[in-house]
Amino acid sequence: MSRRRILLGGAALLGAGMLQTLPGGMRMALADIARPDYIIRASSNENPYGPSPVAVKAINEALVDANKYMNMTNDLLDLLSGIEDVPRESIAVGSGSGEILRVGGLLASLNGKSVVCPDPTFGGLISYVENMGTELIRVPVNDAMETDLAAIKAAIRPETGMVYLCNPNNPIPNLIEKNALREFVLEVSQDRLVFIDEAYHEFVDDPAYESMMDLIRAGHKNIIISRTASKIHGLAALRVGFAYAHPDLIAELNSKMTGQLNIVGVKAAHASYLDQDFQNYTLAQNRKSLDMINAMCDRHDIPYIKSHANFTFIHTGRDIAEVSEAMRDAGILIGRPFPPFRDWARISTTKPEEMEYLVQVYERLYLS
Repeated sequence: MSRRRILLGGAALLGAGMLQTLPGGMRMALADIARPDYIIRASSNENPYGPSPVAVKAINEALVDANKYMNMTNDLLDLLSGIEDVPRESIAVGSGSGEILRVGGLLASLNGKSVVCPDPTFGGLISYVENMGTELIRVPVNDAMETDLAAIKAAIRPETGMVYLCNPNNPIPNLIEKNALREFVLEVSQDRLVFIDEAYHEFVDDPAYESMMDLIRAGHKNIIISRTASKIHGLAALRVGFAYAHPDLIAELNSKMTGQLNIVGVKAAHASYLDQDFQNYTLAQNRKSLDMINAMCDRHDIPYIKSHANFTFIHTGRDIAEVSEAMRDAGILIGRPFPPFRDWARISTTKPEEMEYLVQVYERLYLS
């Protein structure tokens, strides 16, 4: 028997053991569904296909230099400068967008006593701000679960150092209308920093959306845009992220960076940004998976948010802890709780064949 067959057999036994932890009725409901012999990660908004073959080749070629410290990012900066039509001096490379977010939070705390953000939203910057002792002013999304710019503007105080916006948002994958966002950013950034997290920028295909990168091109100050190689490029483990801002602000960000870039990640990112075919493939597969779970929601009249990212947000009608446990026992990880929406689930798009299994499981457990 081959090593692969032994490993797959062990995984299948593990899966069967996990299934035994489900209540009897649920276990019977899933008995005739063919189950993958591995855990499906519909939890962290990862690219299930990445890195691209081109990036993998770059990774392998870069390993020979793994003994070297990474201190040259000129090729990557030149590439990004050309793609976004901004000066190299307006770009910073960080150890993942996580470092960019944390340093942005540091600047916000140095420049003011509070940070305003929608609620819920991605926690990278705002949790860092709170840990530093800076007041975080959370503004609930509106009744349509959209970022409420008017309410955010009203929550700004004279001492507020930053407004943080994630567009598209996370865990709610909707977007902020481009004209309203531009007007808001131009006004608010006159007196304080505005940080726009565009981690899912590449996934958006909607005329109502627009990156605020043109404001960086125009030389506006007090605006930071973050991007990442973790999502569509599938390089989450290699930690490569980017900030775009006025050169003076980039210099300040760079002076406060604490992470260390690695040569493998930088080379992989450079290769992946040149591989448009892989990005297009990822987008097409992502669309198929979204269509599957949207179709399930439509069949059963389940409220859900139209997604502009690589995850969706659906109404479970029951506590997310219960749903997460049952899905985990069926071999599927889904997103963590996002208060106050504890009866909603964030589900990352996996490969279509994995999403097909996820839909079957969810229907059998909760919709039969």
